[in-house]
Amino acid sequence: MHLMSWIPRTQLKTRVAVAFLLFLASISYRDIVSCAATGAPGSPVQGPPVTDAQRTFFESKIRPVLAKNCYTCHSATAKDVEGGLLLDTRLAVLKGGTDGKVIIPGNPDRSLLIQAIRYGNKDLQMPPDDSGGKLPDSVIHDFETWVKMGAPDPRDSVVVTPPKTYDTTQAKKWWAFQPLRRPPLGNLPTSDWTRGEIDRRVLATLESKNLKHVEDADKQTLIRRVYFDLIGLPPTPDKVDEFVSDDSPKAFEKLVDDLLARPEFGEHWGRHWLDVARYAESAGKEVNVTYPDAWRYRDYVISAFNQDKPYNQFVREQIAGDLLRSSDLKTRTQQVIATGFLAIGAKGLSEQASRQFDLDLADEQVDTTSESFLGLTVSCARCHDHKFDPIMQRDYYAMAGIFLSTKTHYGTITGPRNNQESDLIEIPPEAKLPIPQKNLSPEDRDSLQKQLADVTAQYDQLLADRRASLLAARGQQQGANGQNAVQTFAQIRNLQGRQAKLESILDSYDETGRPKAFCMGAQDRPAGQGPEGPMPPVQLGPRGIALKRQPSGFETIADSPLFFRGEMSDPRDRVPRGFPAFLVRGGAESFSRSESGRRELADWIASPSNPLTARVMANRIWYWLFGQGIVGTVDNFGTMGDAPSDQPLLDYLAYQLIQNHWSVKKMIREIVLSHTYQLASTYDENDYAVDPQNAFLWRHSRLRLNAECIRDAMLASAGQLNLDPPVGSAVALAGDGTVGSGPPYERIDDEQFVSATNNYRSVYLPVPRDAIPDSLAVFDYPDSTVVHGAREVTNVPGQALYLLNSDFVRAEAGQLAQRLIATCPPSSGEDAIALRQNRVNTAFRLALGRPATAFEQDAAARYFLRMSNDRAVKNGGAWSDFCLALYNTAEFRYLN
Repeated sequence: MHLMSWIPRTQLKTRVAVAFLLFLASISYRDIVSCAATGAPGSPVQGPPVTDAQRTFFESKIRPVLAKNCYTCHSATAKDVEGGLLLDTRLAVLKGGTDGKVIIPGNPDRSLLIQAIRYGNKDLQMPPDDSGGKLPDSVIHDFETWVKMGAPDPRDSVVVTPPKTYDTTQAKKWWAFQPLRRPPLGNLPTSDWTRGEIDRRVLATLESKNLKHVEDADKQTLIRRVYFDLIGLPPTPDKVDEFVSDDSPKAFEKLVDDLLARPEFGEHWGRHWLDVARYAESAGKEVNVTYPDAWRYRDYVISAFNQDKPYNQFVREQIAGDLLRSSDLKTRTQQVIATGFLAIGAKGLSEQASRQFDLDLADEQVDTTSESFLGLTVSCARCHDHKFDPIMQRDYYAMAGIFLSTKTHYGTITGPRNNQESDLIEIPPEAKLPIPQKNLSPEDRDSLQKQLADVTAQYDQLLADRRASLLAARGQQQGANGQNAVQTFAQIRNLQGRQAKLESILDSYDETGRPKAFCMGAQDRPAGQGPEGPMPPVQLGPRGIALKRQPSGFETIADSPLFFRGEMSDPRDRVPRGFPAFLVRGGAESFSRSESGRRELADWIASPSNPLTARVMANRIWYWLFGQGIVGTVDNFGTMGDAPSDQPLLDYLAYQLIQNHWSVKKMIREIVLSHTYQLASTYDENDYAVDPQNAFLWRHSRLRLNAECIRDAMLASAGQLNLDPPVGSAVALAGDGTVGSGPPYERIDDEQFVSATNNYRSVYLPVPRDAIPDSLAVFDYPDSTVVHGAREVTNVPGQALYLLNSDFVRAEAGQLAQRLIATCPPSSGEDAIALRQNRVNTAFRLALGRPATAFEQDAAARYFLRMSNDRAVKNGGAWSDFCLALYNTAEFRYLN
């Protein structure tokens, strides 16, 4: 995100700026009052809490490394604390040691800890050689990511010594692990206000807490709310007028049904799920190689929500779609594409040891699968039994064995730093899938083949020269030869990369020059039990560099060993594939030697008897509509997660989800038709004093739109939004390569993604890791390395800079101004005042969904009076700044 680039691009003239800001202040007064009502009066400013995703990242990526590599010298239990630095508590890390602070949150380059583990300074290298030496590049990248996050640390300020024996009895009694049953109705209240069981349960809770719900939202507020909640777009003025004037009792119900049937519904709700699925279009980490075919999974998700695919089937297809029966080729193809869920995660492609890479890949899949569908952090048990939930280390490796028996097709070609290349799944032409690439002409094919022949000849010659050099150097000193060997290896890898790039392009077309269709996904490894004894050592090339991907020990379907302390070099006994034992009722599942076990895993997760799956999804749906879950930690239903604010309500919703054949649309419909959803966001002092977080729903919380909605609303109001979905994405058209780095033949300029502008919906913008478009990144687009069921909401200066100065926002403001001028042209029978008022009203209705108030009309009149002598008025400049002011209001970004 290039914040500073937004400042010099355009500069407002001084008097225009003053008038603009006076106008902005005048129309934002009620926004300021409303915002003040949502916060605790006089409450102290506190740092951001650790989110569920950040907690999981720390526990799985940071704490184990600190414990293994640092605590010997930098913990309260160390014999001698080196440098006065403790790393075993949050406060100690922030305090630093005798050399000062070691962490500067948000700035890895200035953090001494990061400088030390990078080994860039010979006087500052940690861990030292006698404690294991330099950490792997992937681990260093994890620490850099952690510091960029702000170094979130969920640990207590006091070191707590865990008990020697871990007792899971109490943890197993946690509410989320109990069987799901429909809660009894009991004596739930019934009144004219209640419209169904949701309202009755909410009202019962309100009465028990001595709370009273506020009045209903007005119809203009309600239609704007439900439009953004269901399709992520603002209503047009005509739709607002139609709804406001419809006094029939079924008016809102008819509106909801219309929105649920629109294709824009799947685009908006599919984007919600893509956050959970950590969707991105590149590998991220230290070698950020593109995923040109990731967009097919994106489109699968959008289509699934539009079709209202039963959620249990949605789950099964993403875990094991390739193993499920299908009635036709189209269905079969979509099921295979669905397994892209397992393939699109971040990957440390520079890892040299194939075994370590496979273990890390399986860990990422265990983590994502368990959090997405079960709300469990199973991957925290990779190195030891889970510290808080009744998940044993054996449970972890039981699940890991399923994914280690699975081959993941993520489609990255070999290169100088990519040691873990992978193929893709080719889709039959008969499936007739759309392909973004154009046909390859005979002339282009001939040119590519000539380039490939030249590179191959260079490669063969280099190998021949190297063999001759080795023969001539026999018996000579090895120092210079070793250095030459490394240089030659680098040249070989470079030529291999160029060769692979050209071969990949040629292989992407058939003999007639038509492009082939591919997808990312997962398939079972070959059948046959792997070795049961100790795993073979990792075979590496000269000086520890792998000349090609070596066998990892996971080439066939087999149970995984339990790796002591998570170390790949210390495998113990094999753990039968399976699921977390404490959740399995009726005995352990028996797994076939001919299948990985993903089908059994998918069936178990999607079973109505699983106590977590329906609860987790029902809570996600509630969060996406209300801005907070009934369980606040939407990705963690374990004992470190929040208890539900109303468990009977959550269990009712989960039960209804199953009873309605896992229909997401039916659940959404029931919720938005409830009276609870349709409440105003009015502030009430008495209710606020009892329930400041609105956990018990005495009103509708005021919520900020997400990044996609903000951008799409600008395009829509300006009349520039193209609702026709594109084929593919900008990353697909860019092809195979490394984002922002790498040799010239594979380097892809990341600026084309960061500054991406098109008129499609934001869900279709390119999203490679570490190169997210500015329009998304500035408004809290999530880190796609982990599951994000809930987005952070910040209010920072960079957002104001973006809204005031970005080329995109100013261009859309200009387009909105032109739309006003074209929609409300001067006429002989209309005076200047009436014309201005008409345009102001139209602008407010397009941008904010309501007409301007008398106060706002008066402020606009004063503004245009000051601008009447400026030439900007004649070319629409004043109207552009007026529209820019609307885009900068809190009301534009927030839903009441």
